[in-house]
Amino acid sequence: MTGGALVWYNSRMGKNGSGRSGAKAVRLVKGREKSVLRRHPWIFSGAVDAARSDAAESGEVVAVESSGGALLGWGAFSPASQIRVRMLSFDPQAFPDEAFVAGRVRDSIDRRSAMLAGGRTDAVRIVNAESDGLPGVVADFYAGHVVCQFTSAGAEARKAEIARAIFGSCPGCRSVSERADVDVRRKEGLGCREGLSVLEGEEPPPLVEIHEGGVRILVDVRKGHKTGFYLDQREAREAAGAFAKGREVLNCFCYTGGFGLHAAACGAKHVTQVDVSADALAIARRNAELNFGGGFADMMEFAEADVFKYLRTCRDAGRKFDMIVLDPPKFAETKSQVMKAARGYKDINLLAMKLLAPGGILATFSCSGAITPELFDKILAEAAEDARRDFQIAARTRQAEDHPVALSFPEGLYLKGVFLRAL
Repeated sequence: MTGGALVWYNSRMGKNGSGRSGAKAVRLVKGREKSVLRRHPWIFSGAVDAARSDAAESGEVVAVESSGGALLGWGAFSPASQIRVRMLSFDPQAFPDEAFVAGRVRDSIDRRSAMLAGGRTDAVRIVNAESDGLPGVVADFYAGHVVCQFTSAGAEARKAEIARAIFGSCPGCRSVSERADVDVRRKEGLGCREGLSVLEGEEPPPLVEIHEGGVRILVDVRKGHKTGFYLDQREAREAAGAFAKGREVLNCFCYTGGFGLHAAACGAKHVTQVDVSADALAIARRNAELNFGGGFADMMEFAEADVFKYLRTCRDAGRKFDMIVLDPPKFAETKSQVMKAARGYKDINLLAMKLLAPGGILATFSCSGAITPELFDKILAEAAEDARRDFQIAARTRQAEDHPVALSFPEGLYLKGVFLRAL
């Protein structure tokens, strides 16, 4: 919402937000208010009665009305997106002004207070978009430096006030910056750009050092994946470490080496880190030296390679591993890509299953939200059948606790992890 729109609200709606005289309104098609009443935050374009709705600007806060004209709440308008409105407030009496948004930010950070103060890690997701009541807003805290992504029109319009709220509410915060290089912004009619833009505080260093338990990790906050690191896999990395002692470990799609670092720290016999990105592997090597000193080459090696091709090469050479980690990038962006993605997941898991020694562990993951946990299990079962091997499910993981899922927003669950033991 623009500053001008906030002035309009303060002058014409009253301080308590209970009035809506002159407010632009989005009227819903009859029967389509059910999802709003269930407190789902997305209203799709097909649910909007365009002929009975006001024209609003991108990111503007609008009144959301039932087909009969009852005020259901307030949302941010996005004319370019299939998700036409993202709900900000389901209370007609609570207009989402700057104080409202700042309160949402404080509450989100407060829910992570135990993690921020507990000493287990100094890298935490402090705002998780719709599931924290701030659609399109992601904010990750890396040892004092917060990196945000604003992926909806409403979030983009209010990023300055969100950054102020984070900077003023997050203990130990030294900077708040934005990464605007995520492709989903284009679906909202927003531009993409490379690099890091500082919104509050100081300029972060090129690499920020964070800690997960006893493991030290360098994070590239300017060019790294997502906001710099995969915080959502924290619990899975710890679980992998618990299985790794004494094992020969192959870490595929290793990025900057997180799973492999935890495995080595927990006593793995040897770790092979594989990724197609030379830049990621360069940081992975630095992370290995940071944790294990100059002698890390005795316990860890690195391979710059396409993982599918690398696994086939290992298969043809008759290599075996005691533990394999498969943490690939998202194979399915939309439901239309599910079948193709399913074939990719099956192919890579089949290859890995054939490389496991008896009693070996396969830690396999999918971060594609369109791939349900049930479908992922089915894919793994079919891969095991084709590999002619038996497996037990030894453990399951989901996205880390600082990536919560609102009960009314099941789409917030996207990460699935299964630890399989080869029999």
